[in-house]
Amino acid sequence: MSPGIIPMKIEILEQISDIDRKQWNALISDNNPFCKHEFLAALEAHHCVGEKFGWIPRHMLVSENQQLIGAVILYEKYNNYGEFVFDHVWHNAYEKYGLNYYPKLTSAIPYTPASGPRFLAAKTDEKRVFPVLLNAIYKICEKINASSFHCLFSNNEIDFFKEKSLFIRNDCQFHWKNQKYANFEDFLAHLKQKKRKNIRQERSKVQKSGVVIRQLDGNSATELDWQNFSNFYNQTFLEKSGTPTLNLDFFKTIAKTMPDQVLLFLADLKGECIAGSLMFKSDTHLYGRHWGCSEQVDYLHFEACYYQGIEYAIKHKLQVFEPGAQGEHKIARGFTPTLTQSAHWIKDEAFKEPIKHFCLQEAEHVAHYIQQVNTHNPYKNS
Repeated sequence: MSPGIIPMKIEILEQISDIDRKQWNALISDNNPFCKHEFLAALEAHHCVGEKFGWIPRHMLVSENQQLIGAVILYEKYNNYGEFVFDHVWHNAYEKYGLNYYPKLTSAIPYTPASGPRFLAAKTDEKRVFPVLLNAIYKICEKINASSFHCLFSNNEIDFFKEKSLFIRNDCQFHWKNQKYANFEDFLAHLKQKKRKNIRQERSKVQKSGVVIRQLDGNSATELDWQNFSNFYNQTFLEKSGTPTLNLDFFKTIAKTMPDQVLLFLADLKGECIAGSLMFKSDTHLYGRHWGCSEQVDYLHFEACYYQGIEYAIKHKLQVFEPGAQGEHKIARGFTPTLTQSAHWIKDEAFKEPIKHFCLQEAEHVAHYIQQVNTHNPYKNS
């Protein structure tokens, strides 16, 4: 090393509260809510992640001259629950040959299939910081005998990962893009006549049912509002035999610590709260996250999870609305197929070629699927 050059310092955090909130958030692009110190800290403080759920925080920091210049949202994983990029086939292959697939290292937002940055650095620092972060991740994999590293739903880093020969997995979600619509009617005017008519009918039926939608944020939602939503959230997971990892204290904390980025749409019927959807926003994106109800009302799910979000995005000039993973029913409601990508590194040489082949085959399938779905594009002149 040349005299006078100070090396970058690498640190691993077992809890994100060990790093200053302002320093961490200064690295985040687009004010992404899920990368925020407040969001990740709330997950940890209220035991939504940890050994119980197989998400053990291993966030990485890179400092220079005592200044934070890079970070990775990182977890040591012992399952694939809450990842939404499914690697059961890889896990089964390892087991077949008597090898351990876990632990693995995963850079992702727990239980959140929303695209965004995972490696955090100022745009001007990415070229020199990203390689340092990735090399440090490889060293951790060696140290803990991890089988692999996975970066899920990433966007800023994909080109870098391709340069470093990581395997890229493609998938498809359905996103809504704002074409500078003046209002909801303007958006409807761009849809094909049948789709436009169906949406109007669905919204009309919800209105005629007597349901009233309340739009709230972290400032205006009350303790009772969060209690109701938490009950809906739990009910949804119980009905699907899933595991409700988030809890009331988590919801109340993010409402307090990031109130302007948390949106709650609650549905009241005859004075009783019967359903709700939770969304988050960045400077340019709206993200639909969770939904639940205690009473079924026709088309209320579409109203609370899609149409309210579209109206909000138009009003606040947000560019994209990501309503969550899967769901071809979104196409008829103005959402179009959008490619999502994840990057993967496998330590074992014997598995690299089969997994590379798997990823290439999957990419072909996804490309064909998107092409087929686009034949049902809901917009005029598409």
